[in-house]
Amino acid sequence: MSGICGAGMRRAADALLRALGGETVTLVLPVTAMASDAGGQLGLVDPGVQDVVISPAVARELATGNVGPRRRLEFTLPASAIANALPALGMLSGEDLFSAVIGLTYRGKLFHIERVLPESYSGTICFYVLTVVE
Repeated sequence: MSGICGAGMRRAADALLRALGGETVTLVLPVTAMASDAGGQLGLVDPGVQDVVISPAVARELATGNVGPRRRLEFTLPASAIANALPALGMLSGEDLFSAVIGLTYRGKLFHIERVLPESYSGTICFYVLTVVE
C-alpha cells in the first residue's frame, strides 16, 4: 500500500462496492490443523473447512456457452476485507489466500474459482475480481 493515498483508495473502493450491491460471499478454506491420533496422521480423518466471510462484494452473471459450466459469475471483492482476514489465517498476501481457497459460497451455492485478478490503482490493490463456475 502506498501510504495515505493507498488507504484512501481502499476506502473509496469499499464505498463503491457497498453502493453497487453490498453482497456477501464466503471463501471456503481447508483447516490446517490435524488430529494427533494415528488416523489423523495417516490422513484418515477429514480436518474440515474454515469459512471466511467477505463483504461488501458485487456479483455479476456472465454468459455461458452450450458446453461447459451451467453458471458463471464474476465477483468483485474489496482488497481491504481480504487484507483484514490474512493475519487470523496466518497468511501474508491475497495471493496466498486465493491459492488455498477450495471454493466460494454465494447464496447457499458452492462455486469453483476459475480465475483471480487483482485490480490496482495508483500502485495499490483495491479489488480482487474472481470468476467462478458452478
